[in-house]
Amino acid sequence: MGEDRFIKLFTVEEANGLLPRLRELFAEVARHRDAMRDRNLQVEEVLENAPADSGSRAASEYLAEAHGLYRSMERIRELGVMLKDLDAGIMDFPCERGGELVFLCWHPREESVRYWHEVEDGYRGRRPISEL
Repeated sequence: MGEDRFIKLFTVEEANGLLPRLRELFAEVARHRDAMRDRNLQVEEVLENAPADSGSRAASEYLAEAHGLYRSMERIRELGVMLKDLDAGIMDFPCERGGELVFLCWHPREESVRYWHEVEDGYRGRRPISEL
């Protein structure tokens, strides 16, 4: 089934139990992502002047945010969950359906995990949990 690629396989109940923590972690992801975007122009200026500049506060802050973003994303991955969209926060939970690997799919605007999809289908192929 290929489940050895994943830390764990989730039930709907297990996935829903992680949502409070995932909401917190995605808020961290969004904060770091947005801070990096805000500093992007400053860092571009630093890079243009890189031969004459040995570093800058803007570049250091950007790198700190990049590290924070990486750590927040890594915490999500360590839970066994895949962050599929850095902007929307769409996350997939590996799951077994009739001996086949599928993904439970959740979006932070949703109160609970209500959808799943085949591995190849992605978000557009989402189906209601009732069909799982």
